[in-house]
Formats: sequence, C-alpha cells, structure tokens
Amino acid sequence: MNISGGDHCQVMTMEAVSVEKLEISFIHSVQKTEVKEYFTLAEDGAGFVLNSTHYHSFGVGLPFLEADGSFRQEGNTFIMDDMNRYYGSLSLRTGVGTQLTVKVNDKVYPLYEIFDSGEKIDIKIVPRYRTWLTDLL
Repeated sequence: MNISGGDHCQVMTMEAVSVEKLEISFIHSVQKTEVKEYFTLAEDGAGFVLNSTHYHSFGVGLPFLEADGSFRQEGNTFIMDDMNRYYGSLSLRTGVGTQLTVKVNDKVYPLYEIFDSGEKIDIKIVPRYRTWLTDLL
C-alpha cells in the first residue's frame, strides 16, 4: 500500500497484507464536525472496501439511506455500517480547516500538516517494485 501526493511525495509504503485497519478522518467542510471512514483491504488485494462511516451531524455527502447500509445513532454519533463499497484506489484532497488524517493500523499520518491545501493525495495498492522506483527518482 502506498500513500503519496504532490510531486510524488511518498508519505508511506508498506506491504498491503499487513494493513489491518485503514481510517480516514476529516472535518466536514460544511457541518464543521468530524467524519471518520473505516476501510479494509478488498479480498482481491487490489483495492479497498468502505465498511463504516461515523459522523456527528447530517449533511451533504454523508450516508443515511437504507440502501447505504445499516444506520444507527449512538449518543451524538451517527453510524452507517455494512456499507461494503469497493474502491480500486482512494483519491483525497487536503482543504482549509479539514484536518485530513489517515490512520493505518495504529500509525497516524496528519496529511493536512504534510501537504498544502488543495493537494491531491492517492492511496493505492501498488506492486512493491513501483515504490522502489519512486524512491530512486
């Protein structure tokens, strides 16, 4: 698995099989509340599956329909489980005040501190040799 952005700035690379948990968190640009998305590696080993989203206020782009999964509320947190959405790769962008952060297993990567606002960040499963080539360039 590889997280990179900007001009091929590689934030981290690790064997995909060692990724047990992938969490993306950010502050929603409209609601100004935290959103957390929980992923696992897809069975095909080539992508990711969004399993669950946790958030604190209803808003644009946040799941709430029955077709999205199993919805429930715990205290002040809205939780959508059983989403099972497949993504071949994840493309993110930092934004002003969004505090975009990625957590892989127990290691936290505060992407908003690494990249300028508006930078595109890609999270992909890539062959190991490609990360070696990136290191050499």
